Amino acid sequence: MNEKGIPTVDLSSFVQGSTEERTAFVQALGKAFHEVGFVAVVNHGISKQLVDGFYEASKAFFALPEATKRQYEIAGMAGQRGYTSFGKEHAKQSQVADLKEFFQIGQEVPADHPLKPEYPDNVSVAEAPDFARLGRALYQAFEKTGGQLLRAIAIHLNLTPDYFDQYITEGNSILRSIYYPPITREPASAIRAEQHEDINLITLLVGASAGGLQLLNSKNEWMPIMPEADEIVINVGDMLQRLTNNYLKSTTHRVVNPPREDWHLPRLSIPFFLHPVSAMRLDCLPACVTADNPLQYAPITAGQYLDERLREIGLKK
Repeated sequence: MNEKGIPTVDLSSFVQGSTEERTAFVQALGKAFHEVGFVAVVNHGISKQLVDGFYEASKAFFALPEATKRQYEIAGMAGQRGYTSFGKEHAKQSQVADLKEFFQIGQEVPADHPLKPEYPDNVSVAEAPDFARLGRALYQAFEKTGGQLLRAIAIHLNLTPDYFDQYITEGNSILRSIYYPPITREPASAIRAEQHEDINLITLLVGASAGGLQLLNSKNEWMPIMPEADEIVINVGDMLQRLTNNYLKSTTHRVVNPPREDWHLPRLSIPFFLHPVSAMRLDCLPACVTADNPLQYAPITAGQYLDERLREIGLKK
């Protein structure tokens, strides 16, 4: 553990390392996900140039006039593709909307693919032509890195290393570009993003343009997460927590408002929510059900669970 509040691991030691280095990585990642639910990853293989390019394209999109952005808000899509305007999403236990707007890019499959009905087309923005192109490239980079991390987790759980591959290949993952505008007046009660847990298997987050991310630790204290510029932050989502019968922790986190003197500063954040295909079963793994940790969850598929949660957070009616 270091001053940024979460452990750090080096993914290259798993991808290119010796047997000993791979074993040490699996142990460190498993321990972090079991005890903290969050980890910072260096040498993750995602190009800085690609991240910076997508940041700039995102800034260009969110700077467009409100009326222009709303043309890319697609009715009936539950925010799963394209733009979601300010004040639509809230944490499941809150009725107050978060202080953010966002744009989502999802999985692309050929027209004749069996999953095509589940994966609507991505939304291209005429005024920001690089946005979709760079977003798609970043999406694929995140898929690759996320897949490597899940291989390590599979080994930690005594599953075959490729256990997750069949479920995340052409999975229902989402790349979300989130813009928290400057705060212009005293907010009613909301913060930039109220405390919540993520829905998916794991979330990969490239450094936000401003601080504010905090996690709730085991002592019930809010701790700031301060990743270095070249790190990505990974956290366990509820699907992985459910699959492992609470052995791996989906930790509560939030994005707090900056000090008043920084209210004029916007914040841009780019998480990748790694989801499996909707048919994946999230029934607890038998090895994670013990006398000390009896079965905590009823059987469910990833698709059913996602649907339930999108309704809870107000994206799906």
